[in-house]
Amino acid sequence: MNRSLVGALSALLLGGATLVGAGAAPATAASPAKAPKAVDFAGTVALSNCSGSVVRTPGSADSDPALVLSNGHCLESGFPGAGEVIVDQPSSRSFTLLTASGGSAGTVRANKVAYATMTDTDISLYQLTSTYAQIQSAYGIKALTLSDSHPTRGSAINVVSGYWKKIYSCNIDGFAYRLKEGDWTWKDSVRYTSACDTIGGTSGSPVVDPASGKVVAVNNTGNEDGARCTLNNPCEVDENGAVTVRKGINYAQETYGITKCVTTGNKIDLNLAGCVLPKP
Repeated sequence: MNRSLVGALSALLLGGATLVGAGAAPATAASPAKAPKAVDFAGTVALSNCSGSVVRTPGSADSDPALVLSNGHCLESGFPGAGEVIVDQPSSRSFTLLTASGGSAGTVRANKVAYATMTDTDISLYQLTSTYAQIQSAYGIKALTLSDSHPTRGSAINVVSGYWKKIYSCNIDGFAYRLKEGDWTWKDSVRYTSACDTIGGTSGSPVVDPASGKVVAVNNTGNEDGARCTLNNPCEVDENGAVTVRKGINYAQETYGITKCVTTGNKIDLNLAGCVLPKP
């Protein structure tokens, strides 16, 4: 996974991207265009080796224990193997919670890995010792909301790295039917346009749709050297088995499916109707 910290220091001096707001519609318009929301660092977190974010589903309650979203390959225990699914694994990992400007608001802690895998997708969900209400009361920070619908090709996105305190801006170029990297294969991955030239340490960054302010994916990898289907060089495989290599292009894993697997109390229930996350 080339989106983790390893090998990133040479890219430290890369510049940030800027956001451009939409202009106001004429007063006579019946349905004025909705301007994109300003995307900042509030609600994102920095891990020791990756990025992440405090997230909630549309059905989460303020009294629920908060969740932190990152990549499966960012786990402190190392990469899960192909076919491996982790649920309810004790963890005492800490995360630096960021303010809107990227400063440190404080530290939040996990008590378990609620769910993690690198099969079909590349996600980790840590359950925190604090509720959403407690985090907002203590730090004035609200969680990011996961979109419950599939992302749209061509839409603008921001990849928000809490590790590097950097926001990348680009568009969704399309979707890879299968994305294969080494032993791992991911389904229906988001492909960025080239402007999102994410680097090591951006693993786990939330991919935010500025039109809604919601998280639509989680950043996870990119093809560094142009190699075919090897570690740090994922390849795309279509429905007919044809392989395409896109050197320098980066990818994310959709997150709307997570919302189908969370029940009352923010508990992960892999048996819920509509939940297709892999089971142990």
